[in-house]
Amino acid sequence: MLLLSDQLSDVQELLPEWPVLAYRVVPGSLKNTGTQELIETHPDLLLIDGTADIQAAEETTRRLSLAWETGLPPIVVVVSEAHVARFRFEVGADDFLLLDASSDEISARLAFASRRAGFREDVGVIKVGELTINPDNYQTYVRGRPLDLTYKEFELLKFFAQRPGRVCGRDLLLREVWGYDYYGGTRTVDVHVRRLRAKLGAEHEALIETIRNVGYRLVPRLRDY
Repeated sequence: MLLLSDQLSDVQELLPEWPVLAYRVVPGSLKNTGTQELIETHPDLLLIDGTADIQAAEETTRRLSLAWETGLPPIVVVVSEAHVARFRFEVGADDFLLLDASSDEISARLAFASRRAGFREDVGVIKVGELTINPDNYQTYVRGRPLDLTYKEFELLKFFAQRPGRVCGRDLLLREVWGYDYYGGTRTVDVHVRRLRAKLGAEHEALIETIRNVGYRLVPRLRDY
């Protein structure tokens, strides 16, 4: 989780009942964090500190929502009870937490925000548009057509599909798909993406979109050009 605040770096200072084992929390600047920082940290959730400067919290939420369009990690804003009615959640926030929220409430609201955004911890069939991936039997289909993928191709496509719309940098992909003990270069990622696109076929190769100088992402649906 990425905690965006310009006054606090410890989440328990913000939420005293924070469940310690729920998430690994990384601090970031409320006003200065942009999409590049999100790509580098790859958070599962964004926790916005709206207790000191509601206007700045709203502006950050709006700015990040507009920049990412789809696939933005769910945004949960922390506000005081006196200010909850003032925060305009329509700017892009998914939920809120009050300062005195209990540990159980915090866990429940974060889990709900994650499920609503499509991020799940359970392993099941993954469906993104016309793409279906079954991690249990390593079968993949696009519009009902089975794909013959190698193990790494399958793992790479699954990693994309678990994060539809989210940009994945090459270094992140090497670390998460190939593992820390892999000594090859980022060229390996490009080669595997090219093979995946070939197997998806001309009609569906655009599912994997190149983000220039950064990496790739799986778009939830084909774009109209």
